[in-house]
Amino acid sequence: MSQDPWLQNYDATCRLAQEVAENIHERNRQQRTGGNPAKINMTLRASLQKLKQNISQLREGLLRISSSRRIMQSEADRRQNLIDDLLTREKQLNATFKGDATEPEPTRSTLMSGGTAASGGSANPWLVNESEETKGLTFGEIKQQHQRIIQAQDAGLDALAAVISRQKIMGQDIGNELDEHNEIIDDLAQLVDTTDSRIRNETRRVKLVETKSASCGEPTLFQIFIVA
Repeated sequence: MSQDPWLQNYDATCRLAQEVAENIHERNRQQRTGGNPAKINMTLRASLQKLKQNISQLREGLLRISSSRRIMQSEADRRQNLIDDLLTREKQLNATFKGDATEPEPTRSTLMSGGTAASGGSANPWLVNESEETKGLTFGEIKQQHQRIIQAQDAGLDALAAVISRQKIMGQDIGNELDEHNEIIDDLAQLVDTTDSRIRNETRRVKLVETKSASCGEPTLFQIFIVA
């Protein structure tokens, strides 16, 4: 039997909150050791925004399933408590990220991810069952595993930055080419105006010559053509 989609979204939000906590810890470590936390700060801002959106979606989803009476009132109350806990956690993470609060030293249990509290297994949604990937690993090995994940994220950000840089150069080249085309168009427009002015002047001269010829009684070219 498949798990309730709301509970799946809750579990994913719990994992996201835990990832944010780990990244804040890593950011603070880099600051203490003189590193450059700019990239991880960018990741944290995006993750905190995503966490806020996920909690809002959980709240809206709970409202829908509660109003349609797809769950009992007691279950709706329990899920509302879970959302309240997430909101508290989100505020704590934001305060820690901004430096308004200190972070607790992470333990082995806080490095795990998941959300068994959503399915009624644990009273604390942040203490969860350990995955097969981390069983038997020491705390240091788990930290190294997360370091490799962070390094992979950094490599992805570097690649994204390179793509954005290339797109910026392409945009500048296109802009320069458009400027050149606009200059050519301006030159053509000026040339057309000059040519049009010359044609009008010549037309006036021809009409003036025809008028003078007619007044002197001399046959015009048109009259000569008719006679012939």
